Amino acid sequence: VQLQASGGGLVRTGGSLRLSCAASGSINGINARAWYRQAPGKQRELVAVITSGGSTNYADSVKGRFTISRDNSENTMYLQMNSLKPEDTAVYYCNVVGAFRVYWGQGTLVTVSS
Repeated sequence: VQLQASGGGLVRTGGSLRLSCAASGSINGINARAWYRQAPGKQRELVAVITSGGSTNYADSVKGRFTISRDNSENTMYLQMNSLKPEDTAVYYCNVVGAFRVYWGQGTLVTVSS
């Protein structure tokens, strides 16, 4: 199973983007789905996570601006990003924690211009 992330691009400060991550097949026993990001010269950081039960958690830097969601029937997850800031510029990666392994998408670049 592979994860395919999409939806990144160039946006101005204050703008919005919606990232999607589609799985090529079914993943057994999903415990959680998450979005991470890695800015140039920085370590990868957790942005948002949604558990199998639907609980969500966000990095302090994106609370109130980003929303993580998933569509179980389509094996797809999303990250709605509003009020974007230049510091949100990064490569965004989707992540799925299954019963037996962790899956990563290839990353999609988000660039926020000031």
